[in-house]
Amino acid sequence: MEKADKLSKFISLVLRHNPAAAHVTLDEHGWADVEALLAGIRSTGRQIDMDTLEEIVAADNKQRYSFNHDKTLIRANQGHSVAVDVELKEQEPPEFLYHGTASRFLDSIGREGLKPMSRLYVHLSKDTETARTVGKRHGSPVILKVHSREMYRDGCRFYLSENGVWLTKKVEVKYFERI
Repeated sequence: MEKADKLSKFISLVLRHNPAAAHVTLDEHGWADVEALLAGIRSTGRQIDMDTLEEIVAADNKQRYSFNHDKTLIRANQGHSVAVDVELKEQEPPEFLYHGTASRFLDSIGREGLKPMSRLYVHLSKDTETARTVGKRHGSPVILKVHSREMYRDGCRFYLSENGVWLTKKVEVKYFERI
């Protein structure tokens, strides 16, 4: 499984941040040709075939990737730092969403709000458990409760990605609190 985890991380890098790492291009909606992706990954010395790719997509607990209907194209569902339009549809969010971060970032967040940083959107979770898991990846976890419905009523746009992550461009300080 460790090999699949490393491959999944590399695929994430390629489809979200650096397509050139596997010598592929993404279209305007973030889709990459599956055969080109497989060939590009193999050209880096990694072993992969279609069965392995399908297993990685199916087993990914964060549901990072999607195939098109005939599995000739693949894309990351969200988390891009490259400019693509993954055709997100605007949705009204629940009353509250949550953001997991590390305590070392709180001073900056308290001054500037939540910003997408190197990504296209701020990522928000529907529950505190997921937010805590995200926060742990960055250090001592802190959970912020975001008043998402109030933001929406004030004109902020929200999108729900294919894998259940809520996305918005920015969260001003007045819209969240530490819990």
